[in-house]
Amino acid sequence: MPKLTVEGFTTVEVQAGTRLVLAIEQDAGVDILHACGGNARCTTCRVEFVDGEPERMTTAEKTRLAERGLTGVRLSCQIVCDHDMTVRAVSRLTGSGRPDPGRTPMPTIQPPPEWSTR
Repeated sequence: MPKLTVEGFTTVEVQAGTRLVLAIEQDAGVDILHACGGNARCTTCRVEFVDGEPERMTTAEKTRLAERGLTGVRLSCQIVCDHDMTVRAVSRLTGSGRPDPGRTPMPTIQPPPEWSTR
């Protein structure tokens, strides 16, 4: 089982294949935002990788990050936990002023992934 470390929180083991956004929220207990429900539209589920950044990304993630001019971050809703990784949760419910983190993302990457390299 892959190990997930979110800076400032306890390292946890997660089921291989779990979406990173869900592993951060449900397994690590971190209040990460996912305002669009994990569909690569809002970028509120941003993370910075400290270690273990995946080599590939979905076309939806690549497009959304480029449209927003974001660099050095990834969308946790578009990443699957299939190896050990350490991340920093950039957008959290705490201090956001939002009433909730957003709809719970589906267990599988949405939209269905088309893969490319970073």
